[in-house]
Amino acid sequence: MKHDLIVREPELYFDSIHQELDNFLRDTFFMHSFGHPLNIIKNSILRPAVEVIQCKDNYKVKVQLPGVKKDNIEVEIDNDFMTISAETHEEKEEKKEEEEHNRRYHTSEFRYGKYQRTISFDQPIKSDEAEAEYKNGVLTITIPKQKTETKEPKKLTIKDKE
Repeated sequence: MKHDLIVREPELYFDSIHQELDNFLRDTFFMHSFGHPLNIIKNSILRPAVEVIQCKDNYKVKVQLPGVKKDNIEVEIDNDFMTISAETHEEKEEKKEEEEHNRRYHTSEFRYGKYQRTISFDQPIKSDEAEAEYKNGVLTITIPKQKTETKEPKKLTIKDKE
C-alpha cells in the first residue's frame, strides 16, 4: 500500500484546526437544543481572517470583518505591532401567521461579535503614514516600511591583551 505525502503550510493547518475546534465547542456546549446561543457566545472574541502581504516598500494587511460598520472598527499601531478591534451588533425579527392552520411563527435572531487580532511586523514601520480603507466587509491597511541604511560590514581588529 502506497501513501502520498501531503504538504501543508503549518500556520494554515493549525488555523483550520483551531477554527474547527472552536466551532465544535461552540456548537456542542454553548447552544440550546433549539439553536439559540447563550450569552457566553455574545461575549466571546472572534479572530478575524487576515492576509498580510509584504511588499518592497510597505506592508498591506487585509482583514475580513463581515457585517461590521466602519465606525465600529478601531486600528491601533504601537511600535511594530498593530491591533485591529471591531464589534458588530445585528438584530433581525421575523413574524409570520398562518390563519388557515391557526399557527403563529416568531423568530428573533441576534448576532453579536467582537473581533480582535494583533499582527507583528518583522521590519520597522512608519505608523504615522499608515492608511486604512474599508469596503465590502474587508479592511485594507497599508503601512510603509522604515528605510534602513545598508552599511558595509565592519571588520574588527583583535588586539593582544598582555
